[in-house]
Amino acid sequence: MAKFAYTAVAPDGTAAKGTHRAPSVEDAELALYEQQFSDIRVSEHRGVLRTELTAPRVKRHEVMHLTRQLGAFIRAGVPLLEAVHTLGSEAGNSSVRKMMRDVEDGLRAGERLSECLDRHPKIFPEFYRGILRSAELSGRLDTVLDELASYLERDIEARRKIKSALIYPSMIAAMALVTVVVLSAFVLPRFKDFFASLHAELPLPTRILLAITHFLSDWWVVLVGGSAGLALLVFVLVRTPAGRFAKDKLLLRMPVLGSTIQFALVERFSRILSSMVSAGVALPEAMRVATNSLRNKVFLRELGHVREAMLEGEGLAKPLAATGLFPVTAAQMIRVGEETGTLDDQLVVTAKYYEGELDYKLTKLIGLLEPAVIVVMGLIVGFVAIALVSAMYGIFSQVQT
Repeated sequence: MAKFAYTAVAPDGTAAKGTHRAPSVEDAELALYEQQFSDIRVSEHRGVLRTELTAPRVKRHEVMHLTRQLGAFIRAGVPLLEAVHTLGSEAGNSSVRKMMRDVEDGLRAGERLSECLDRHPKIFPEFYRGILRSAELSGRLDTVLDELASYLERDIEARRKIKSALIYPSMIAAMALVTVVVLSAFVLPRFKDFFASLHAELPLPTRILLAITHFLSDWWVVLVGGSAGLALLVFVLVRTPAGRFAKDKLLLRMPVLGSTIQFALVERFSRILSSMVSAGVALPEAMRVATNSLRNKVFLRELGHVREAMLEGEGLAKPLAATGLFPVTAAQMIRVGEETGTLDDQLVVTAKYYEGELDYKLTKLIGLLEPAVIVVMGLIVGFVAIALVSAMYGIFSQVQT
């Protein structure tokens, strides 16, 4: 027999939930009806491990397409339940179909859309569900869905730019590494044996390269074990709150990369906060959700202080400027919004401004990354080439004498 989880209304009118063993869902429902339960909802009960292994895997771009299509259906006047049913039945991903069936069941039971999505926090982030919850109350569901889809699309595009920028340098590095390994492991040792037969001394660059090769071949076990141990230690330290904070602080202080991360976090915070404020979410709650959407511990700690200062009546712009994490331009735009009562509009302007700045920073970072990798790999391959040419010239000279 399978185990099923249920929620229902007990005979005395109180809410009840639990598990029941039965051959099928229908048998479980029938058994509960016989016990005079009402408003019964039965689903298959999963253990913790099984739930983790079979958890829905829905990619970000699928969430973006679902959001945009749902907004289009609602704008066209299609009832929400019918729109969810259509999108679920046409989905190519089995996890999406399963998730949409669960949402459809929730809607049929009288739940709001945001309440149905609350059961899928790994697919729909907290800010997404919070904005949707406010949109349902204000009647702007189609508009807000379009805004959420646009935000997810921008986020996906930024990630795609970074990944595509890393492909070319990665290929160059891999090819250079393979070339160096082949030359060092198979070509140079032959030169060494040949020079030894002639009782001649190898050139200095060749001797240096051979010494490095011998060191790596003799101590590779120690080097691999030490690297693995160091990586494990760093991984464990980074998992601790202090280690995570130190890592995020270090990333923010790195040249070029640090400012790129800072602008990305400012843009994300401004975009989410503006969407939530525009949807009618109270500013303290919007601040909490927008702050929790950031993964950088430095920003999380400082924005927590900003929220406390705001609740104490200090406003938003002044505490933000005091953190040192928000550029002066962002703080001034937010201050103008506070003074004129157009905070949501100024947050949108701030988000758009730093979206453009982020694109510039990403372009600059990519422009620096590619030549840096090529130069480093060029130096390594060049040194190996010099070692080979020196050895070949030595052989030529030896043959002439």
